[in-house]
Amino acid sequence: MPRSFWSLFATLILLLAPLWNPARAANNDPIVLVHGFLGFGPDQFPRSGFLYWGGKGDVADHLRTYNGPRTVFTAVVGAIATNRERAAELYAQLKGGCVDYGAQRLAADGSVRAVQCWASDPTNNPQGYPPALYPAWDAAHPLHMIGHSQGGTTIRALVELLEHGDANSGGDLYRGGKIGWIRSVTTISSPHNGTTLRDAVLDLLPQLRSPLRDWLLADLANWELAPDGARNFNAWARTSPHVYYFSIGTQATEAGALCCNGTDRFIAPLQNRNYQYPRSDMFGYYKTYAGEWIVPSMLQHGMGGYTQDTPGRVRIDRAWFANDGVVNTVSMRAPSGHPVREFDGRLELGTWNYLGTYRGYDHFDVLNWPNNGPSADVIYERVSDILFGL
Repeated sequence: MPRSFWSLFATLILLLAPLWNPARAANNDPIVLVHGFLGFGPDQFPRSGFLYWGGKGDVADHLRTYNGPRTVFTAVVGAIATNRERAAELYAQLKGGCVDYGAQRLAADGSVRAVQCWASDPTNNPQGYPPALYPAWDAAHPLHMIGHSQGGTTIRALVELLEHGDANSGGDLYRGGKIGWIRSVTTISSPHNGTTLRDAVLDLLPQLRSPLRDWLLADLANWELAPDGARNFNAWARTSPHVYYFSIGTQATEAGALCCNGTDRFIAPLQNRNYQYPRSDMFGYYKTYAGEWIVPSMLQHGMGGYTQDTPGRVRIDRAWFANDGVVNTVSMRAPSGHPVREFDGRLELGTWNYLGTYRGYDHFDVLNWPNNGPSADVIYERVSDILFGL
């Protein structure tokens, strides 16, 4: 071959090489991971090495290196706070500054709520605040957000405040008009329409006073996580026409059968095909209330058999029975009344693209917590492929 041919061939290789690079993507916007109710940050248990996102592994690190490099932040918000409070904390942690709770700035006892602060400029930080995760955040530097459980509804609250603000609050977050700051929202096992877990526990002991019951009754975050509270939240937190939405469901129960359906027969030896029962590989504690009955009382239906049709409340029927031990699978698809479709490879703004139900995954299998369930790596790899192809 003449030298000119090889020179031309080498030039073509250099020109086309970026197209073959797996790290090349339609965008390389950072990802933010937002934990759920009772969640914790990566530095919470340093000696144990246990992470919310990954258990003994590290979901964030996997996302950074899968077809990477990528930028992935792990946010830390209130473990038992409301969605709106958590959204305010998330905003300050990412952008910088002190948390502004707006109209909710007063604590329950009337005192001023203590706030955390983050430095947007580490070189000018006399107070020694921890550095903000992404001070450059704006419409020109958007974010992908992934939330597990209540993390998903927290992100929805943040989208609502960014775009529409709050006329009763004066801080930067509440001015609204921040269109395009969030490129995509992905929710994993999120209770968009609430979970029947709270109602089943309260109905079990309607007259008995206990710390658990008092806490469930008093805490507003739990009210938002129940079907009736979620209905109110869904009327406020709109689905934005400027955002790509993706949702993932998980299910760790099976319909009742005489045998051989993969469920824990010690917990539920006798089964009715009309109800749902926990799989044998579900995390042990959740098995006690995920099935037809709350074990060992057998006096009240668990999530797999709980119904109610009280006038004025959200009707709960058998469509709610399937669950992952914490959240009803039907609730994970999309907020009731909001646009939703089955994801078919096409991307649509302003509607919930449901990526399907992952059967056999309980509420924390999907985080790769140690258990007998399947690995969740394939889920995060699929999400990564979609997000960086937007």
